[in-house]
Amino acid sequence: MKKILTISILLMLGWVNFLVAQSKIIVSAAGPADFRTIQAAINSIRDTNIVTTIFIRNGTYNEKLLIEKPNIVFQGENRENTLIRFSIARDEWRCDHADDWGVATMNVRANDITLKDLSVINSFGFEFKEQTIDCASDTVMHKKQLRKDGHQMALRVMNASRLKAINCHFAAYGGDTVSPWDVENGFWYFKDCIMEGGVDFYCPRGWAWAENCTFISHTGPAAIWHDGSHNEDSKSVLVNCNFKGYDGFYLGRYHRDAQIYLLNCSFAKNMRDTAIYLVPTNNLIQWGKRIYYYNCHREGGNDYSWYSNDLPSGTKAENITIDWVFHGKWHPEKE
Repeated sequence: MKKILTISILLMLGWVNFLVAQSKIIVSAAGPADFRTIQAAINSIRDTNIVTTIFIRNGTYNEKLLIEKPNIVFQGENRENTLIRFSIARDEWRCDHADDWGVATMNVRANDITLKDLSVINSFGFEFKEQTIDCASDTVMHKKQLRKDGHQMALRVMNASRLKAINCHFAAYGGDTVSPWDVENGFWYFKDCIMEGGVDFYCPRGWAWAENCTFISHTGPAAIWHDGSHNEDSKSVLVNCNFKGYDGFYLGRYHRDAQIYLLNCSFAKNMRDTAIYLVPTNNLIQWGKRIYYYNCHREGGNDYSWYSNDLPSGTKAENITIDWVFHGKWHPEKE
C-alpha cells in the first residue's frame, strides 16, 4: 500500500518521467565499472531520446572520441585527474582525409552535449618531435613538414549545437584548441574553464558565452577569434575572464564578420598593446568592426586605451546576459 501511494505521489508531481528519462554509465580505466573506455560507453547508448550521463572515474584515457549521439553528459570525477588525451596534428590528418571529422581529441557531431569536471588534451605539440610525413594531399612533394605550433584541436564540434562545458580544461600547444563550429545554429556555453593553445585557440562560430574562464597563450598572433558571418546577430561574449601567456601575447583577431564583447576581463601585464584586429582578408566584412570592451583592466594598472568602455549605443552592461545572447532559446545555466 505504501509503495502504491509513493508511486501515485511521484506521478502527481511529474517525477517519474524525469527519473525514467535518465541513464548512467560508469567508466574506469582501471577498476570496477561498466566500461574501460569512454568510446565503448558512447557506443553502448541505444536510446538517444533520454539524457545519458557517462561518469568517468579518475585516470588517463588515451582515446580519440567520436560523439555522434545527442543528449550525453560527460561527467569527470575531477578536472585535474580525469584526463582524455590524444596526440594528433590537423596537418597530418588532412593529408589523408577530406574534412576535419576526427581531427581532434574530442570530436562532436551531435546536439545537447555537456562536459563537466574533466580535461581534454591534444598532446601533439607538448610531445613534439620534428618529422616529415608522407602526405597524399600535397600535390608537389607528397610530403608534409609538421609544426609544433600547427593546428591541434582538443575539442572540435561540427554541424551541431548546444554544447556546454563547466569546470573543464582544454589544452593544446598549437591553434584551434577549442573549435565549436556551426556558423548557422551554433550555441556554445563555457563556464569556469581553462583553455590553452596557440593561434585562435578559442574560436567559436555562431553564438558563444564564456564566463570565469582562463585563457593561456603559448604562441601565435591571437588567443580568441569569432566567426559570425552567417547572421548579423551572432556574437561571442566573454565575462569575468582572464588572459595570460608568453611575453607579448596577442588578445585576438578576426578575418570574417565577428562580434565580440569582453566584460569585466583581466589581462596579464605582459599582454601586447594590440587591440583585437582584422586580419587582411578577401572576405567581405558586411557589418564592420564590432569589437566591444567594458570594465576590463590590465594587472598592475596602466591600462591600454583601446579597451576603454565602448559598448554600442543603447547597450548596457547589465543587459548583456545569457538570455540576451541566446534570445531565450537555450538556458544552459538552468539545465
